[in-house]
Amino acid sequence: MPKVEMYMTRTCPYCHAARTLLDRKGVSYETIDVGANPDRRAEMTQRANGRRTVPQIFIDGKPMGGSDEIHALDRQGKLDALLGL
Repeated sequence: MPKVEMYMTRTCPYCHAARTLLDRKGVSYETIDVGANPDRRAEMTQRANGRRTVPQIFIDGKPMGGSDEIHALDRQGKLDALLGL
């Protein structure tokens, strides 16, 4: 199964929606709370090609974007293949 990472904050509704989707799919993922650790936000921004909003989701190190993007991939039937499902 690919490594899934999500940079997020605890109060972000988009982060919650993305987590709900990944949970529904039974995918394990690492969460990185950038609200609690600002240094990790700089790391996220660099990895996400300048994107600063949360969540930022990575699958095997590749930036996928945020909640809207992974939900769109799911609607298109492409997310399961990326997640190895």
